Amino acid sequence: MTHNSTTTKATTRRAPAALLAVAFLFTINATAQSNATATNNIHRDTTTLLFTGDILLDRGVRTVIGHQGADALFLPRTDSLLRSCNHVVGNLECPATKIKQPVFKHFIFRAEPEWLPTLRDHGFTHLNLANNHSIDQGRKGLADTKANIEKAGITAIGAGATMDEASQPVLIDSLPRHIWMIASNQLQFENFPTLPHTTSVSQEPIDSITARILSLRHRDPQCIIIVSLHWGWEHTMKPLPQQIMQAHKLINAGADALICHHTHTLQTHETYRGKPIYYSIGNFIFDQTKPINTKALAVRLTVTKDSLTTENIPIQIINCKPHWLTQKER
Repeated sequence: MTHNSTTTKATTRRAPAALLAVAFLFTINATAQSNATATNNIHRDTTTLLFTGDILLDRGVRTVIGHQGADALFLPRTDSLLRSCNHVVGNLECPATKIKQPVFKHFIFRAEPEWLPTLRDHGFTHLNLANNHSIDQGRKGLADTKANIEKAGITAIGAGATMDEASQPVLIDSLPRHIWMIASNQLQFENFPTLPHTTSVSQEPIDSITARILSLRHRDPQCIIIVSLHWGWEHTMKPLPQQIMQAHKLINAGADALICHHTHTLQTHETYRGKPIYYSIGNFIFDQTKPINTKALAVRLTVTKDSLTTENIPIQIINCKPHWLTQKER
């Protein structure tokens, strides 16, 4: 409540009582809302998670944002899909920083940090940084990107002040049971040394991820463990035999799902021992225009106390923008 300078003395004397009444009502309402939220959380028996492919906010996408604004990347149907889920996880394929210290490599990207709140406003809750472009503006750019993501109200995954910190599992939700995500970049960097005691993205090898999954499963038998790897050969439609063996190894260790990316294509996916493996779900917001690069999937997971179900949602990318395809359009 505000008062202007012309307020009379009589009004001033009455103000404390009015303020107390308003404060009392506000406290009651706030307590009721808090109790309602707590009750809803206690009894929430279903959580939905949506995983999207690569998000690039540079090059052609930068041009679209410059002409139409960042909100234009989200068409109404796609926006409704994102907002319908409790958590949305995307792979941010570029640093988002004002720092310009480009690494000497073939493709170098950079996004503006002020675009990150737009991702949050359209439903993104987590951004994966365990990929080969998060380091495009060096270690300072990576650290600043992580800080900018968190400042925007989004959780960063797969990056940290050390390699060990970057590789730690992230708790996505604790209801209706613990849902953990492990992310790792399996690609070698161009002209960027791996220094485990400095700012890094996760490059945890498969054997170490396997041990981490076994430990998590032992400590928390009922939890859900989702693994996201950045791997494979670009612009191909099938995983390498080595990837298949590695994926099966992670499932055997106790992972519940693998949802991966990097190839910029929609690769084959399979069910192994009842668990889904998506070797690459393709792009999401991207400027590549070849048909092989514009077909993708978003994967929706529904978690209950005793089940995990998956739904494949076909995506077509047109002018950098993801379109959620209807049954007729498919």
